[in-house]
Amino acid sequence: MNFVRTIVAAGLLAASTSAFAADITGAGATFPFPIYSKWADAYKKETGNGLNYQSIGSGAGIKQIQAKTVTFGATDAPLKAEQLQKDGLVQWPMVMGAIVPVVNLEGIKPGELVLSGEVLGDIYLGKIKKWDDAAIAKLNPKLKLPADAITVVRRSDGSGTTFNFTDYLSKSNADWKSKVGMGTAVEWPVGVGAKGNEGVAGNIGQTKNAIGYVEYAYAKQNKLTHTAMINKAGKTVQPTIAAFQAAASNADWASAPGYYVILTDQPGDASWPITAATFILMHKDAADKAASQEAIKFFKYAFEKGDKMAEELDYIPMPDSVVKMIEKTWSSDIKS
Repeated sequence: MNFVRTIVAAGLLAASTSAFAADITGAGATFPFPIYSKWADAYKKETGNGLNYQSIGSGAGIKQIQAKTVTFGATDAPLKAEQLQKDGLVQWPMVMGAIVPVVNLEGIKPGELVLSGEVLGDIYLGKIKKWDDAAIAKLNPKLKLPADAITVVRRSDGSGTTFNFTDYLSKSNADWKSKVGMGTAVEWPVGVGAKGNEGVAGNIGQTKNAIGYVEYAYAKQNKLTHTAMINKAGKTVQPTIAAFQAAASNADWASAPGYYVILTDQPGDASWPITAATFILMHKDAADKAASQEAIKFFKYAFEKGDKMAEELDYIPMPDSVVKMIEKTWSSDIKS
C-alpha cells in the first residue's frame, strides 16, 4: 500500500465515528495531512472523539472556514491581519515542515541532484527544457544527466504549498518574480497540473523525467527522489530535520500580527530554503461553541502529546514558548 492510500485510510479511520456534537470537522491544506491523520488516530484511541479532515488544499480550506461549513480551516498560506479581522477569524501555526523538489530520473539517487532557486525558477518558467541543460550540468558536474525533455508537474488547486514554493522562487529568481510572482494559485508558464500533495507525488512516481514539489513526508513515504538545494548562504543542503529546524529557528512569532511568518529563503549555512509553517483558522465567535471547544482540545492534545509523532514524519513541532503564546490567543480571542 503506498503512502497516499495509507494516510487516506488513517484519515477515514479517524473520521469513522458516528456523527455527534463532539466530532471535529476541518478542511484545507494537504501539506499537514499526514501528521493531522496521525494525531487524529491517536486522539480517537485516547478520547473516542473523531476528526473529519478533508485534505482539499489551502485555498478550499480558507473558503470552507469563511463559509462556516467546518469548525476549522487549515492553510499553509497564512492570512494577513486585516483579512482575519474582516472574516472574524483567529489564526495560529500548528506545525512546521518543508517543501522539497522531487524528480523521477533514472540512475539518480535521492539527494544526488543539486538545484538552486535560480535554476528551479527557470525550469518552472520553461526556460530550461532539458535535463542536460548547461545550467543544471554546471551544478552537477559528476552526474550523467539525460538529454530528455523535463516534464514539469505543479499543483492544479489553490495551494499553500504552492504559495510557499512560488514565494521562494520569487525571492531567488528575478524573472520568476516579475513574470509570475507568488500566490496560492498562479498562471503557470508550463507544466502538468495535479491536485494536492498526493496528486503531485503520484504523478512524479509514474512519470519519467518529471520534476515537482511536495511536502517532505510525501517524498519520503512514497520513496521519491528529492534533490539537494543551494541555500541563501550559498551552501548545498539536504532536506533533513536539522536543516528544517535551522530555517525555523529564525521565526519571530511574537512580533507577527496573526502569527504571519513566512519561512522561505532563511539565512544560515544549515537552513533548508523552502521551509514552511502550516496554520489553523477558526472563528472568534463560532455558532457551534461546543464543536469549537472540542477542536481546541484536539489541538491542545497535539501540542502536548504530538511532538514525537510529528518528528517521526519529519515535521518540526512548534517551540514550547510559541505554544504558550497560542494558548493565550485561544483564551483571549475565541469565545467559549
